[in-house]
Amino acid sequence: MAKKQNSKPKMNIMWMYILIFASIFALWMMRNDASFTTRQMQWSQFKDAVNANAVDNIVIYSDKKAEADVVSDSLRRVLTKDDPKPTPADGNAVGANDKMRIAVEIPSTDAADKLIGKAQEEGRYTGDYKYEDNSGLSNILWYFGPVVLLVLLWVLMFRRMGGAGGGGIFNVGKSKAALFDGSNGDKVTFNDVAGLAEAKVEIAEIVDFLKNPETYTELGGKIPKGALLVGPPGTGKTLLAKAVAGEAEVPFFSLSGSDFVEMFVGVGASRVRDLFSQAKSKAPCIIFIDEIDAVGRARGKNPSLGGNDERESTLNQLLTEMDGFGSNSGIIVLAATNRADILDKALLRAGRFDRQIYVELPELTDRKEIFQVHLRGVKTDGSVDLDFLARQTPGFSGADIANVCNEAALIAARRKKQAVQRQDFTDAIDRIVGGLEKRSKVITADERHSIAVHEAGHATVGWHLEFADPLIKVTIVPRGKALGAAWYAPEERQIEPRQAILDQICKLLAGRAAEELFIGFTDTGALNDLERSTKLAYAMVTYYGMSDTLPNISYYDSSSDSYGFTKPYSEERARAIDAEVQKIINGEYERAKALLTRYETGHHELADLLERREVIFAEDAERIFGPRQWRSRNDIIAEQETPGGDEPTGDNTTVTPPPFQP
Repeated sequence: MAKKQNSKPKMNIMWMYILIFASIFALWMMRNDASFTTRQMQWSQFKDAVNANAVDNIVIYSDKKAEADVVSDSLRRVLTKDDPKPTPADGNAVGANDKMRIAVEIPSTDAADKLIGKAQEEGRYTGDYKYEDNSGLSNILWYFGPVVLLVLLWVLMFRRMGGAGGGGIFNVGKSKAALFDGSNGDKVTFNDVAGLAEAKVEIAEIVDFLKNPETYTELGGKIPKGALLVGPPGTGKTLLAKAVAGEAEVPFFSLSGSDFVEMFVGVGASRVRDLFSQAKSKAPCIIFIDEIDAVGRARGKNPSLGGNDERESTLNQLLTEMDGFGSNSGIIVLAATNRADILDKALLRAGRFDRQIYVELPELTDRKEIFQVHLRGVKTDGSVDLDFLARQTPGFSGADIANVCNEAALIAARRKKQAVQRQDFTDAIDRIVGGLEKRSKVITADERHSIAVHEAGHATVGWHLEFADPLIKVTIVPRGKALGAAWYAPEERQIEPRQAILDQICKLLAGRAAEELFIGFTDTGALNDLERSTKLAYAMVTYYGMSDTLPNISYYDSSSDSYGFTKPYSEERARAIDAEVQKIINGEYERAKALLTRYETGHHELADLLERREVIFAEDAERIFGPRQWRSRNDIIAEQETPGGDEPTGDNTTVTPPPFQP
């Protein structure tokens, strides 16, 4: 039997605030009518006003007080004769049209009743009067109700400010770290972390030290005080920390760097002190700070804010707690960041973070293991090959691979399939890398021809360059912001030779060169190609020292210690750099045109095929141009695994280049 859901509506605290404010405002308006101006009057004057019928709506209270509205202009002039003359700038002066009320101390209710009754009998008073009881609980509510409501509002606001951890304002300086003891949530172990073999070895050593400290202390070894996980987003840094929490049999405190940041001054430092105080009471233990760059940014980078801002105070306290005058024996601090370059040097030194563990993008074998983990809950058939998937995702992080598996399952479900097939994974990779297909986009025949010529130019030149990445497929179906796209499998190279960069520039410029040769004009579709080729050329000259005119000079600053407001070279050297870059671009552009002229027939055949079919594969280029002259490792594997070479394979730890725009 299904459990009956609780239909009781949840109370929103905002409605409580609105109700309190409305109550306070209503009480104030009822008690103090802003449209009346009140004047005090003696009993004798009140008797004269009643007998002269100068007042109305008399209210007699049980505490020997009375109030009445002034209805006579003569009485108004008497009451306001000592007031200053009204001016537009004087908000306290009584105007001629303002309502006025008098308040008077009466001898007794009987005396007031006798006065009003006699005046009515003799016709001197024709207005109304009534009695009200303002004593006891009613009087207390009138006077103290707003104060009670304000106090209640104050308490609710600061309880709300205390956050999910409760405690209100008095606990605002308490740590927000979550304590993991193995019972709260699913337990993650190293078996759930695919790849990252080197990182797991270093992390596992810390866990083993906590479990068996005598093995290391007998030889004089000391436990590392901290380890910093550094790597690109999505590579599994937080997942690795979760595995440490699951494997280590010690308390594990987990929080984010932004948890230290608060609107109140001094709260961050207070939370750091409280965190380490809790950790000392449970030592040995592990503290994990995710995204530590939120609080560990280098100090003094922004002089306009001074040296005593909240973030720096929090960082100073963190530095002191990690390795200061006091002792934190048995406390290991793990932290994760993808921006280690902006962290403070004092935070990175030995004694605080003794180890920096680099969690890099997964290699080919690592990607295969990651696919195995993420495919556990996905229903697949025999067509899915993990080796094929791993080779088709160079540069993908663990999070990207998880997204591929999920996207493939969604595509298969959309197609009403019983299992996820290989083609679904291929379409998922294309969807993630290139974007969603936009077949509904209106493209004219001339534009379609121009796109086909452009993309065929890339494929033709790339096929005949030694260091060009192997072609996978080319399409002129619009995807994302691109009108056409070409997929390549980057070679697995740890270093790039000079000729490889030149070949890449040549291939990038081949689309523009094909337009100029075979159409007769150029268009704006080559913007992305020109941007990337220009950046590569400048990198060759200014970073890698690969220039004939300016050899062996690099202006790259890896320290990032200061802001580069000025160029590290003269204007004469800047002109020389620009000239050398232009020389490289012009040379590779002419080389691309020469290759296109040499293989003009094959280019036209490839462009016509692309214009008819919209998508061509590597086997089509091989049929037209013949096998590639340079046999790469990726080509051999592709021929063995995918006959016909429709989708060559490759692996690289760099991100796959985005689709080319025509």
